[in-house]
Amino acid sequence: MNQAILFNDDFQYIDAQNCWCFTGMLSGARITIYIQAPKRDITDALKFELEELIEDYLEDEEPDEDNIIRLTI
Repeated sequence: MNQAILFNDDFQYIDAQNCWCFTGMLSGARITIYIQAPKRDITDALKFELEELIEDYLEDEEPDEDNIIRLTI
């Protein structure tokens, strides 16, 4: 499934869960994305990497019933 997704620029690291969190718009619905990964400085390259992971995920999967995507890298 090749869906267009627009990512918001609201990246934040949640220390308690050891994950990155950001949101996006997918088919008119707001989705929340959690990617468990080591904390690093937020750069354009890191944002691109995380966004690319979600785009790859959406090729075969969809967000859950609460419009959440959870990945571990």
